[in-house]
Amino acid sequence: MKLLIDMNLSPKWCNFLADAGVESSHWSTVGSYDAPDSPEVIGGRVIVALGQMASELHEGALLTIDPNRTRITVLPLRILGKGR
Repeated sequence: MKLLIDMNLSPKWCNFLADAGVESSHWSTVGSYDAPDSPEVIGGRVIVALGQMASELHEGALLTIDPNRTRITVLPLRILGKGR
């Protein structure tokens, strides 16, 4: 398994994971720190996808959106009511 560590996480994660036998790279070593992931670039896609996948998201799905595609993964999560 190889992981890509996002810019919002410390590069120290790479060494931590390496000690556990997991290969990883930090985004700063493979991409630009100012990559276009702002609302101006994908904001419209986010709003559309949130509307289209609202029921799945409410049930605990994971939504991944990038400029080229949108993916939804239904996770084994559930929303618990009060008192549970």
